[in-house]
Amino acid sequence: MPQRAIKYAVIDAFTGEAFKGNPAAVCLLEETADVDEHWMLSVAKEFNISETCFLTRVVSAVGSYPKSSNQSVDIPRFSLRWFTPVAEVNLCGHATLASAHFLFTSALLEHEIVEFITKSGLLTAKKVTKSKSASKDMKLFIELDFPADQVVKCNASELPSIPLTLNGLSVVNVLKTTASDDFIVEVSSGKEVAELQPNFNEIQKCAGRGVIVTGQAPDGSGFDFFSRFFCPKLGINEDPVCGSAHCALVPYWSRKLQKKSLTAFMASPRSGVLHLELDEKSQRVRISGEAVTVMVGTLLV
Repeated sequence: MPQRAIKYAVIDAFTGEAFKGNPAAVCLLEETADVDEHWMLSVAKEFNISETCFLTRVVSAVGSYPKSSNQSVDIPRFSLRWFTPVAEVNLCGHATLASAHFLFTSALLEHEIVEFITKSGLLTAKKVTKSKSASKDMKLFIELDFPADQVVKCNASELPSIPLTLNGLSVVNVLKTTASDDFIVEVSSGKEVAELQPNFNEIQKCAGRGVIVTGQAPDGSGFDFFSRFFCPKLGINEDPVCGSAHCALVPYWSRKLQKKSLTAFMASPRSGVLHLELDEKSQRVRISGEAVTVMVGTLLV
C-alpha cells in the first residue's frame, strides 16, 4: 500500500522567539484520512512534546465577521483534537494557538478568523494586532475565545501534599478548578513561583490532574501575575506555557486585582507571555499571544 504524506509543523506558542514558549506539533489531516485515536496517540508519543494536535477541515460556517454586520462571509471550520504523549485531553490553549497560526500562515492567508470543533465545544481564533512593550510597532497576535473555568475551595482531604516542592514557601490560598480538575496554589510572590524547584514524584501522587502554582507579579515587571503548571500525570513534568490553565487563573486574578484585562507570565524555563481579558457576562476568557513556526515536514501514513 502506498504511503500518504501528511503536512505538519512544530510551532512555538505564546512567544515571538523560536525555542521559547510552548511547542506544539500541528498535523493537517485530509478529510478522507483513515486514522484512529491509537494512531494519533502514537504520533504524539513520537513527537514527545507537550502537545500534538490534529486538524481536519469540515464545512465552513456562515457568519458576519469580519467585514461588517451586514455582510456574511464563510468562516473556515476545522475539527481539532489534542494529545499529550500519554492521553487525549479535552482542552489545550497553546496547541489551539499553534493550530490557528499554522492555518493563518498557510491555508487561510486571506482569512481573519477560524473556528474549531473540539471536545470543549466550538472555539474561535482570530487575528489581532497589538503593540509590543514600549515599541510602537504593531505585531500580529492570535486571540482565542475560551470558556471560563471556575475555582472552588478544596476539601481538607483533597489538599495537595507538596512540601518538598513548596520548600517552606508561604501559601496564600489553595483552590481547585471545576472543569479541568487542577489545583491552584497561590504563593506570596511571582518571584517565588519563578524560583520554585518542583518535586515531580510528590506532585504525581496528588489528587486531581495537575498543580498550578501562581503568585502576584513583582512591581515594575509589566505583568499582573506569574504561574507555572506541573502535570506529570499527562506525561509532561512541566507544561511550559499552558493557555487553558488561564481559563481558571483569569477569573481568579481578575477578582483579586479588580481588573478585567491582565497580562500573565509563565515562569517555566522556556517562559511565555499571555494577554488576557475576562468577559464576565458570557463567562468567556480571551487569550492572546504570538507564535513562531520552527519546523515543517511530512508525516508518512
